[in-house]
Amino acid sequence: MSILEVKELAVSYGAIKALKGISFSVEKGEIISLIGSNGAGKTTTLHSISNLIKKESGSIVFDGIDITRMSPDKIVKQKLIQVPEGRRVFANMSVKENLEMGYYTRNDADGIKKDLEWVFELFPRLKERIRQFAGTLSGGEQQMLAMARSLMAKPELLLLDEPSMGLAPILVDEIFDIIKKINANGTTILLVEQNAYKALSIADRAYVLETGSITKSGVAKDLINDNAVKSAYLGG
Repeated sequence: MSILEVKELAVSYGAIKALKGISFSVEKGEIISLIGSNGAGKTTTLHSISNLIKKESGSIVFDGIDITRMSPDKIVKQKLIQVPEGRRVFANMSVKENLEMGYYTRNDADGIKKDLEWVFELFPRLKERIRQFAGTLSGGEQQMLAMARSLMAKPELLLLDEPSMGLAPILVDEIFDIIKKINANGTTILLVEQNAYKALSIADRAYVLETGSITKSGVAKDLINDNAVKSAYLGG
């Protein structure tokens, strides 16, 4: 069953057509990867789903509800949550306060307590730094905090924008292991990622975006072995 249906989505920045009428779906429980080079339209796609930018045309249906023109704050309340590129943590707030911002729409105290425990299980370093200002954390820790904050909103669908950007290889492995755990816990994931090999290795299915159009789609493990994908994105 589809949790997300994107149909004929088009976005322009002035004369530049960033998305040229793309259509794709995400099934409940899947990890879907969107891969493509810089400027292909990957982040634009996520921003369009979250309604952070104006769409020219097309429709977006999440969990049976048309969210095409829904305001971003209402989309968050529908349990569709985005972790933006570049972490975007609240630098002058503590780790604890950042996590509190994640669950501001909730009032189920027991559920919040349980989810906090789970988040600290996933990201033990955050527990150690609970009172530290987010701006003083390392890049990897900030990425963990951005993900943990989003999990506190109890997402049905998590949009992850370049979670491995700028991280050391050992941390990249750790982040991808955590993404798999989040998915195994029942959260559907739409992943935008420069590291195509990593993205395809954990995904169920994937879509290849090139200059605003979807040029290929399929089972992720098949795309890893696809010669065109290999030469364009996997350095082979």
